[in-house]
Amino acid sequence: MLDRYYFLASLPALGDLGDEPPMGLAELLEHLAGSWSRHLLVSTIILLDDLVKRESYLAGELEEVDPTVLSVQQGYGEQPLPESLLEFLGAEDSGQQSGALADKIWEAYFRLADATATRLGSQFLADWVRFEVSLRNALVTVRAKRLGLEPASYVIARDLSTANEDFDAVLAEWASSPNPLVGQQVLLRFRWDWLDLHDAWFSFRDDELAAYAGRLLLQQEWMRITADGFQRPEAAAAVAAADESTG
Repeated sequence: MLDRYYFLASLPALGDLGDEPPMGLAELLEHLAGSWSRHLLVSTIILLDDLVKRESYLAGELEEVDPTVLSVQQGYGEQPLPESLLEFLGAEDSGQQSGALADKIWEAYFRLADATATRLGSQFLADWVRFEVSLRNALVTVRAKRLGLEPASYVIARDLSTANEDFDAVLAEWASSPNPLVGQQVLLRFRWDWLDLHDAWFSFRDDELAAYAGRLLLQQEWMRITADGFQRPEAAAAVAAADESTG
């Protein structure tokens, strides 16, 4: 525990969601290079962000991708996704992108993350997976109904969802947002608040590091979507589309 105490104490304070991130995601992973379990735990969480950017690029919504866990070629869809993810995907060729394949990739990601939580004995990662899956499914259900589509066709990994979360208030606020950018900020704040409730504060376990990584990821995304380039309506719409895809 002593090494975890000193390691966690050496990390810079994060501040609030809208504050500038004190370090980059790649920099955090570099700090974890000496511990395969901590590196695996944090990289599993960061992989979600890489997949969001990869999907947005392949859909023509981003011009550049700067992945942290994926290689640059994987981020641009020029090389297959990691073998660990393909094992859960059940498809060898993930270089192309379609709506159905995108859903399969997200289900594979969450199943990989859940398996990693079991492997590492991380209760936080297991809870985070269930929260993210449940929020994603709730969002796509609302969107499908709005478009007159069958929600069941877009819901993933039902067995990984949880009935312990109440999304009614955040879904209503998201749906009534004046523009996609505000809607995305609503979801980021909701995720940040969830981390506040589930952080293993002062436990000095690796789960506290995982929660730190989750917060840093949200700060990075907040800064990304509020940058000048994302103030344009078309960019804001792209952000919202990617978020509805992942939850």
